[in-house]
Amino acid sequence: MSQALRAHLRAGQVIPAHPLALDNRRQLDERRQRALTRYYMAAGAGGIAVAVHTTQFQIRAAKHGLLEPVLALTADTVRDTLGDGDRSSFALIAGAIGSTRQAVREAALARDLGYDAVLLSLAALREAATAQLVRHCRAVAEVLPLFGFYLQPAVGGRVLDFDFWSRFAEIENVVAIKIAPFNRYATIEVVRAAVESGRDDIALYTGNDDNIVADLMTPVPVRLGQRVVERRIVGGLLGQWAVWTRSAVALLKRIQGQSADPELLALGAALTDANGAIFDARHDFAGCIPGIHEVLRRQGLLASTRCLDPKETLSPGQKQEIARVVRSYPELVDDDFIQQHLDEWLR
Repeated sequence: MSQALRAHLRAGQVIPAHPLALDNRRQLDERRQRALTRYYMAAGAGGIAVAVHTTQFQIRAAKHGLLEPVLALTADTVRDTLGDGDRSSFALIAGAIGSTRQAVREAALARDLGYDAVLLSLAALREAATAQLVRHCRAVAEVLPLFGFYLQPAVGGRVLDFDFWSRFAEIENVVAIKIAPFNRYATIEVVRAAVESGRDDIALYTGNDDNIVADLMTPVPVRLGQRVVERRIVGGLLGQWAVWTRSAVALLKRIQGQSADPELLALGAALTDANGAIFDARHDFAGCIPGIHEVLRRQGLLASTRCLDPKETLSPGQKQEIARVVRSYPELVDDDFIQQHLDEWLR
């Protein structure tokens, strides 16, 4: 699968970060969890990321015990949906967090459940030096192909400098990097580190939900001696793409076919405004996950905006802001597509 996975990711894919569906007792709602997975596949996504920030890191807590059930349920749904189809056309990516021991254990669980790669958060190693971080990443990469992750500090990530990304790119089993610092300087630095490492087989993905279209449209020039190499961010692994996924797939295809289209830049501004409402930028992203849930609730895919933490709710005015962007940007939504298939996915 490794070479096929590399080729698939380098081709550029829409990869939604999979939310968690809960019932009115805050228990896993398997029916709606499966429906979400079916939606993403039917929408044309090239993979999904599970047990990541959007899935709620708290699924690992002993009182919830949801890490393995959620990973297994998603993998089973993907296999059932694909049937005899080409498994290499859809990437199953599992999030891993914590100390090296924990991250390796989570990667091994994902491998045993049939996942293709691990998206590794380094938030738990906040004070670790670069050498320790790299050793940590190498240990996890021995278990599964590695999808690097620059998580923005505002939601628990840490600063990862050019030296780290240069050394990270030396790990043979790295297949991709999700660049999500929500910072233009840091984003370009990661691209430059990947290019200067000499690796052309590492797919670069945006996680900058506030700058999706510009990330995908902008070639980054990097000088290597006497020549200049342009590298592009080819796809996205995004919480924003957990909603309106059908439209996201159409958007990525349009960008891949047009390198300079002023209409795309305007669409990018609309998407950033919509993301500001959904991710609750006004309140420092406090309502990020409930905001995603609210869009999916409006469409009938989720029953509510419940999170595992009862305190994690929509911020004041956020629901109204989401309604505003839905009205303002009908070209971004995929409500009609969902309504045509909702009963089928909820079966």
